[in-house]
Amino acid sequence: MHDIRRIREDSEGFDAGLAKRGLSPVSASILAVDTAWRETTTELQAAQARRNDASKQIGIAKRNGEDAEPLMHEVATLKTRMAELEERERSLQIEVEELLSGLPNLPLDDVPIGTDESDNEEVRRVGAPVTFEFPAKDHVALGEGLGWMDFEAGAKLSGARFVVLRAGLARLERALASFMLDIHTTEFGYVETVPPFLVRDAAVYGTGQLPKFSEDLFRTTDGFWLIPTAEVPLTNLVAGDILNEADLPMRMTAYTPCFRSEAGSAGRDTRGMIRQHQFSKVEMVSITHPDQSDAELERMTGCAEAILQRLGLAYRVMKLSTGDMGFGARKTYDLEVWLPGQEDGRGAYREISSCSTCGDFQARRMKARFRHEGEKQTHFVHTLNGSGLAIGRTMIAILETYQQADGTIRIPDALKPYMVGLDVLAPS
Repeated sequence: MHDIRRIREDSEGFDAGLAKRGLSPVSASILAVDTAWRETTTELQAAQARRNDASKQIGIAKRNGEDAEPLMHEVATLKTRMAELEERERSLQIEVEELLSGLPNLPLDDVPIGTDESDNEEVRRVGAPVTFEFPAKDHVALGEGLGWMDFEAGAKLSGARFVVLRAGLARLERALASFMLDIHTTEFGYVETVPPFLVRDAAVYGTGQLPKFSEDLFRTTDGFWLIPTAEVPLTNLVAGDILNEADLPMRMTAYTPCFRSEAGSAGRDTRGMIRQHQFSKVEMVSITHPDQSDAELERMTGCAEAILQRLGLAYRVMKLSTGDMGFGARKTYDLEVWLPGQEDGRGAYREISSCSTCGDFQARRMKARFRHEGEKQTHFVHTLNGSGLAIGRTMIAILETYQQADGTIRIPDALKPYMVGLDVLAPS
């Protein structure tokens, strides 16, 4: 959500920020409604003041034996007018909020301007892409070869874009989650959290999925939303709160299932586990002081990178362009891991984590604030979120990076303590 005062004070700058997102100017239409809203509020306040004054005059007139009828008639007329003004004020306020809630966050100055992912900016590469002396297989061939990745069973139960994992791959998923959570909690200071996987409208509105992106979510018949990421419940834990400045930053992490309809991805990544309706992810969320959020983004990105580095996976860091950045973000880094089995064995970098700073965009929607010690005035917090990492895509990267000529998979050293003594995944 945007601050209407910013649009009043610098409408040209606001429209310029939207233009970087490829959107047309909207400040004039917003300010027209805003002006009508404020004028209505002013008229309502004047009517309330006159009604109160006239009511006092009625009492005085009656005590003095004077005719109070004209004043009583005026008060009755004012009450009718005030009801009309109150309804108009509510309607205009809702209209302003709806206009603002449909607009994306404005990008920071160092975000590359572009239309799509082709305009993203590479920041750095870490690790050399692995090569083999044999034709590289993708994760589908490897997982099915092990006998533990079953897309037919997933389709039997739930339809397309679902999978059943068994035996060693089920163990690997659990191992990855435990490994990531252990690193984030013991070394990086995140508090492990188990949030609900079903949330109400206010939660998905607070993080920006509603009202524009409802088609990307799954909803129950009784009005709950299945979380698309743990960002939603974790960030909303501070909704409506006034935090103490000393409590910032707050850092939370959670391992949850995630549910997405993938409404806008028809025909994309239909093979394998890259784009599923249900997947697991370890999420990081930070609630920070506004002065700390830029540094927190770099820190959070580094935490996600550390997981990839310890698993021995090659990757690159991309700064997303304005055309590829999410609705609520004002700056995003994507981590793209090298998958040697993609594109018929030629290999490709694919997203495995997104780390974003949202500034006060989500905080305004959630009414999440903090107070400086000794002050009465409150300020909006800044929020950040990042994948640390997507479990399924990390599994894909391990299968394809650590594959051997016979189709077996070596276990990265960092995961061996979590794999009950297994050094290699091979059919039992």
